[in-house]
Amino acid sequence: MISKYVDSVATFSGDIDHLIWVITAIVGFWFLLAEAVFFYLIIRYAARDGVRAQYVAGEDPKEKRWVAVPHYLTLAFDVWIIFSAISVWQEVKQTMPQADETVRVIAQQWAWTFIHPGADGQLDTADDIRLVDELHVEKGKTIHFELQSRDVLHSFSVPVFRLKQDVIPGRTIRGWFKTTQAGAYDIQCTEICGIGHAIMPARIIIESPEDHAAWLLSQTPATAALTTPTTQTGGMP
Repeated sequence: MISKYVDSVATFSGDIDHLIWVITAIVGFWFLLAEAVFFYLIIRYAARDGVRAQYVAGEDPKEKRWVAVPHYLTLAFDVWIIFSAISVWQEVKQTMPQADETVRVIAQQWAWTFIHPGADGQLDTADDIRLVDELHVEKGKTIHFELQSRDVLHSFSVPVFRLKQDVIPGRTIRGWFKTTQAGAYDIQCTEICGIGHAIMPARIIIESPEDHAAWLLSQTPATAALTTPTTQTGGMP
């Protein structure tokens, strides 16, 4: 149901949505049950003329069950939530599938710089493509990202992926995603990083293989476009 309001376009975003609904359903169930019992007891044992209040010490086994049974059931549900959360955490944060492409994401006050590999498919070479506030990826590809900050704490958030990762100065933080749907979607900084924090949005453009190839060609200098295929096949430049 979350995807009705915010698109779900990563392979793991549906698992995160499911975890959110599991937690919502469990917490909502216990909240409604507790409130129902609470108001029932208020009404059932409201003060009445001529009726003395009864002191309940909670030592009777029948009285203890009112606490013990919900307690153990809540613990069982907690174990279910923890198991589900660890499974999703392992998938998103602890597993790094083989990358089809690696991009570098640099945060600074108050913009995002995205460094894409050029035609050679490698970062830190002459044909790297640098764009401000615009990230281009191919649909269906597994993308590794390297997060870096030039100044203060930032946070790389892509709501349609259900992905959020803090960016810490002096560190390179790696993660991944695999897209399932083409389109243009928001990237946000969700860490208050200064007075311009609110004007630090960016866009991720998820393209079909044909559109991405055309975009890549449009960003590649003519000389690189001519020499790269020859170099890769071992021919003379």
